[in-house]
Amino acid sequence: MTETVHVPLEGRAYDIRIGPGLLPAAGAHVGPFLKRPRVAIVTDETVAALHLETLRKGLEKDGISSTALSLPAGEGTKSWPQFERTVEWLLDQKVERRDVVVAFGGGVIGDLVGFAAAVLRRGVRFIQIPTSLLAQVDSSVGGKTGINAPQGKNLIGAFHQPTLVLADTEVLGTLTERDFLAGYGEVAKYGLLGDAAFFDWLEAQGPALAAGDMQARISAVRRSVEMKAEIVVRDEHEHGDRALLNLGHTFCHALEAATGYSDRLLHGEGVAIGCALAFELSARMGLCSQEDPSRVRAHLRQMKMKVDMSDIPGDLPDAEGLLELMAQDKKVIDGRLRFILARGIGEAFVAEDVDPQMVRDLLRDALRARR
Repeated sequence: MTETVHVPLEGRAYDIRIGPGLLPAAGAHVGPFLKRPRVAIVTDETVAALHLETLRKGLEKDGISSTALSLPAGEGTKSWPQFERTVEWLLDQKVERRDVVVAFGGGVIGDLVGFAAAVLRRGVRFIQIPTSLLAQVDSSVGGKTGINAPQGKNLIGAFHQPTLVLADTEVLGTLTERDFLAGYGEVAKYGLLGDAAFFDWLEAQGPALAAGDMQARISAVRRSVEMKAEIVVRDEHEHGDRALLNLGHTFCHALEAATGYSDRLLHGEGVAIGCALAFELSARMGLCSQEDPSRVRAHLRQMKMKVDMSDIPGDLPDAEGLLELMAQDKKVIDGRLRFILARGIGEAFVAEDVDPQMVRDLLRDALRARR
């Protein structure tokens, strides 16, 4: 049942293996990449309690020993203190340049550990074993690594491609409904940005996928990473097409900063709200029909996801405050905001000439609806 998506980057090609039961068989997958039979695993406390023993046994079956560091769970871990702790721990484990570090967890762990591997001894190899839907379909693929700064999300980091990605879809069964659905925000994004037929499929299969249908989950993960891999191969360092993957993210990152990267708003929830806002902005600019944002919102609602700013608990800054947070985004060029807009479902493009007043009005209307 394992499916493989190949990422054919010259000199840095790797496979993404997708399916159930990959953790118990981890040694067979990881072993061929090792110069000596040991790995250093970095995970978080939640994942460690649920799955670390399974992974270690899966490695031991093939004679691979492991040491493990468990960091606190949550977005707050993507920070200098935990990054420093991780790098120093890896040095204490005497990780050499020919060794392999394993990032075992969701997007936070994958981003932080990938960045640590990128700078450790000027670059050691690392394997991604993503345990959340969001990490399996998005953050584990493509080599973007990093941590957050007080000034904004992912502002410190490096491009460092993994050696292998093992996406065990069985692990998704241990996610809370909220965490699973947050990851679904990124799945829906792929249909919205470049594959209308995939979005049609999600409208039909989304409820079964959420309910635990394994084949539907494998299909959704595979199509998402296929799309991401195609874009990454065309534009590894985000000079062009790769920016399309940021559909919804300019709004999302501002909302995450406004909520202090806390549990008030998970990343995938912010992406879902951001996609709805991006389509609304596109419709207001006459780029797509008004039916498109309605259809986006209807599907996200059908999936019981956060769709509007009114779904975010607690206070938010006013429209000016949110625009100011957007100005910190990495996608700002010469002080101008870049938005990913759409001419329809599956037809996203990069826009650099968006009138800030239209964005301000959209934010004001969205905030007014919270009252």
